[in-house]
Amino acid sequence: MPPSTTTTLRQQRLGVELRKLRERAGLTSTAAAALLGGPQARISNIEAGRYAVSADRVRTLARNYRCADEAYVDALAAMTGGRRRGWWEEYRDTLPSNLLDLAEVEHHAAALRVAVTIHMPGLLQTTEHARAVMREAVPPMRPYEVEHRVSHRVKRQAVLFEGTPTPYTAIVHEAALRMGFGGPDTTRAQLGYLLETSEQPTITILVIPFGEAGFPASGQPITCATGPVPQLDTVVLDTDHGCEFLDAEAQLGSYRSVLDRMASRALPEPKSRDLIHRIARDL
Repeated sequence: MPPSTTTTLRQQRLGVELRKLRERAGLTSTAAAALLGGPQARISNIEAGRYAVSADRVRTLARNYRCADEAYVDALAAMTGGRRRGWWEEYRDTLPSNLLDLAEVEHHAAALRVAVTIHMPGLLQTTEHARAVMREAVPPMRPYEVEHRVSHRVKRQAVLFEGTPTPYTAIVHEAALRMGFGGPDTTRAQLGYLLETSEQPTITILVIPFGEAGFPASGQPITCATGPVPQLDTVVLDTDHGCEFLDAEAQLGSYRSVLDRMASRALPEPKSRDLIHRIARDL
């Protein structure tokens, strides 16, 4: 099978994890290929995510690399499955690839935890609020580009409401609740939607109020997508230049700690809902 010219973030992550296993085993790609009975290029293409690798092949590589962590190997094997297309692939020609990668990460996450300071959590935005946010983009987007982004954002929200909903925790600074994108009516509807969704058993909304001493984050939106095992967690940073995906062990540990500290500064759920209600009432 020739290597693919288009690889998804999930395929790339599988390749990265297999490379980590090989390096921990002290094997070169040439030595690993010899154990597999193929050319060195095969290992390189697998580790780059360019080859669709089977679950059996993943298990063979793990045995060759002397990996005894069964839960981790099982999770890696589950990341195979060929080149099945997710719904986000319909946007490949219209949106930046990192937005497709974000949808893929959210789709496969066992749980999601996000922290925002200025914007509402993307998966909890109303259509009108999302449209108002997109219209503030720099440089400005054309109307059809705005609608592509809004459509994609709304479809991402299915992970919270369809099938088996993904557990979701949003840590929201009070500043985000008061930004007023789209005007009072849009903001009031958005705050009402937060209150409505917070009643879902799988959705938790925690608000950090103004006046809380200290703030353990830089202000950029953070998403931690929990994997089937901790090694496969992914942190997503929403930057001015698009999404940045982090998976190094030190990075994961650092951002888990940041989210823990932010949650500790937030109001409990009932008091968070009370604050959202008061802000909406005062608009």
